[in-house]
Amino acid sequence: MPLRIVPPFDGVDLDRAERAAAEFLAALGVDTSVPARADTPRRMADAYAELLSPRSFDLTTFANDEHYDELVLVRDIPVQSLCEHHMLPFTGVAHVGYLPADRILGLSKVARVVELLARRPQVQERLTAQIADWLQNHLEPGGVGVVVEAEHSCMTLRGVRAGGTATVTSALRGTLRDDPRSRAEFLGLTGRIGRRDGAA
Repeated sequence: MPLRIVPPFDGVDLDRAERAAAEFLAALGVDTSVPARADTPRRMADAYAELLSPRSFDLTTFANDEHYDELVLVRDIPVQSLCEHHMLPFTGVAHVGYLPADRILGLSKVARVVELLARRPQVQERLTAQIADWLQNHLEPGGVGVVVEAEHSCMTLRGVRAGGTATVTSALRGTLRDDPRSRAEFLGLTGRIGRRDGAA
């Protein structure tokens, strides 16, 4: 029977968030009394609530009856999160791989795990490690590898305003960390080996 994964619920008070958004915008000199922006505080509250609310899902695994022990890699999983320092979005992709042991994971669930851990105030380094640790703990595979590539709007829209920059982080567990050939295979398949913009 699948394990039901229910994200912790801290309580979203949309009415309070709307009032706070109106006050916040007013403090920044944004007039929300004009018709075009009359609903902006509510939309702002709804948007942040959505960005901070992962969906529940069933962690579906299957017996590894074929004793498959080669790398399983899901590439280009969308990542949307919020920088916990500025509460501005960072977006990109995650590449997640694992070496099956007794159980194999339903492929769509890999993306669900990424969403579960991304939709909270985060830093990319922690997110990358959390994905790897979560899968290692729940699946007990031979190894796990995670590479996240993301653009941070707190860096591209403010401060240094370095548009087009990407941050790459990696986390390796088990055989994918300890065995050089397995490590090279994973990083090669994610495209992180041989690229001029640097390997993870």
